Amino acid sequence: MENLELTASAKTPEVIFNRENGMLRLKGRSIPENSIEFYKPLYDWVDNYSSSPNQETTIEVMLEYFNTSSSKCLLDLFKKLERLNGGSSNVNVHWYFEEDDEDMAEAGEDYQAIIKLPFKMIEIKEI
Repeated sequence: MENLELTASAKTPEVIFNRENGMLRLKGRSIPENSIEFYKPLYDWVDNYSSSPNQETTIEVMLEYFNTSSSKCLLDLFKKLERLNGGSSNVNVHWYFEEDDEDMAEAGEDYQAIIKLPFKMIEIKEI
């Protein structure tokens, strides 16, 4: 299985989904013209990965901003990972937010309340 790597743009985050170490990372801004189209390859990759996941899987979300349609796509991505958790893989979410960004901290807390995955909220100086 190939790793998934997408370069960040002004409207889309960097994506690095690494099969070998079970690390999935989204970093940057997520305001694509068509969120469903952008996130489809990520869903497909996770579906493929689910057939033989690593024992430990970690998704690092390091977004400085995302729009409403991206928030739904993120929820769908978390739901796919939620199905993996406790079965053949232990899935952890590391939600990064900048120290003065209350909106991103709250967004992480909202996902944490909805999704049954262990969340680690990580405050950093800058994304």
